[in-house]
Amino acid sequence: MKAIIATTVFGIIMMFAGLVVNNKKSVAAIAAVLFAVLLGVNVWDLATTSPNVTDNLYFNKMLRIEHYSVWFNTLMTGCSLLYVLLLSKEIQKVGMHVAEYFALIFFILCGLYLLSSYNNLLMMFIGIEILSIPQYILAGSDKRNLKSSEASLKYFLMGAFSTGILLMGITLLYGAARSFDIMQIASMLHADFLNPLALAGIMFIMIAFSFKVSAAPMHMWTPDVYDGAPTPFTAFMSTVVKAAAFFAFLRLFQVSFNRLSEHWTIILAIITAATLLVGNITAVFQQSVKRMLAYSSIAQAGFMLFAVLAVNKFAWQGIIVYAVAYSVATIGIFSVLVKLKDYTYDGFNGLAKKEPLLAFAASVFIFSLAGIPLTGGFMAKYYVLLAVVQQGQLMWLVIFALLMAAVSIFYYFRVIIAMYFKQGTPELNSEISGTDKVLLLFTCALVILLGVAPQLFLNGI
Repeated sequence: MKAIIATTVFGIIMMFAGLVVNNKKSVAAIAAVLFAVLLGVNVWDLATTSPNVTDNLYFNKMLRIEHYSVWFNTLMTGCSLLYVLLLSKEIQKVGMHVAEYFALIFFILCGLYLLSSYNNLLMMFIGIEILSIPQYILAGSDKRNLKSSEASLKYFLMGAFSTGILLMGITLLYGAARSFDIMQIASMLHADFLNPLALAGIMFIMIAFSFKVSAAPMHMWTPDVYDGAPTPFTAFMSTVVKAAAFFAFLRLFQVSFNRLSEHWTIILAIITAATLLVGNITAVFQQSVKRMLAYSSIAQAGFMLFAVLAVNKFAWQGIIVYAVAYSVATIGIFSVLVKLKDYTYDGFNGLAKKEPLLAFAASVFIFSLAGIPLTGGFMAKYYVLLAVVQQGQLMWLVIFALLMAAVSIFYYFRVIIAMYFKQGTPELNSEISGTDKVLLLFTCALVILLGVAPQLFLNGI
């Protein structure tokens, strides 16, 4: 609860900092300090959260602060701090309103905290909107680039469309269960009492969340938005924000709809298969690494959907490991990408010879995204697939996911081949400082630690 208040206050502080502080570096330094303080507030929340759930209900029982949700908040705040440290220089280059950019990121984190702890559909809706609206602004923040404006408009229109679908689903669900409380909805909905309104509401909500997490066929906005938005903000939108949407997706379907899982599982399984297929196959044909990462994020969403499909403990563990592993590796690869002027595969030609540490870091991040053993990405895929295997169903989907993971190696390893086995002189946007190198090595260490000891990030869950 303290973290929700803190992130709101810090967002307001950054808005006023933009009026008082004119130096971009000073603004970025203030933001980094506030993110570190916010991480400390989350740790404080974690230490003081009562194991008794009834002690952690707030706002007329609309929020339920649990150890698990606070731990997720802590990890995502840590990823956000890493993001700021790695990409703050690039954020400063986007435009003049640097303080406002950081303020919007703080407000996004406020939405994340609400989505991890909502106990009421109305609070879920508020959390999604607080999470989404700042993204529409950040996507169009590069006023000198028409692609950025197009990305913002497209994101806003598709986001508004999905919001309408979500509200329709909530309305139908309220008509069936006569409550917005997710626990009361769970008690009202069971296999012996099938209400057509409830099933229709579940389908509408599933479609709306599929838009938010870039699941096929509701993924159409993702490549253009991720490609057109300023690269530093694409890194945040495709990692921490996506993890928050998945956590909210999992929370609702595990808590409220688990008794009706036999009625929605097959539909979600088809969506998962389509997401894996579209994301991986389309990524193979991309010539821009940034656009390839946009399609690969769709493929990664397909794997994260396995956590929603499986109604067991491994699903909760899987979403934590996957959220952290995917976020760290993707933030890392974007921090390498922004150093280059050319975002095509040819732009990586010969990078290992010119900047060996940069190429090494990029290789570690790509190994993780591809799911190579001893990296966080491998353990993330292992946990979410194990969750479905433990269910004893949908083995065909697990096999299909493994085949698609093999396909992903092709387009991921094209980057490594370009860096190590092709000749070229890649142009850099700026000189890589010693601080950049230390942060990249630290991020690589996190990726490997996730692959070797993922239980350290589960905190007893």
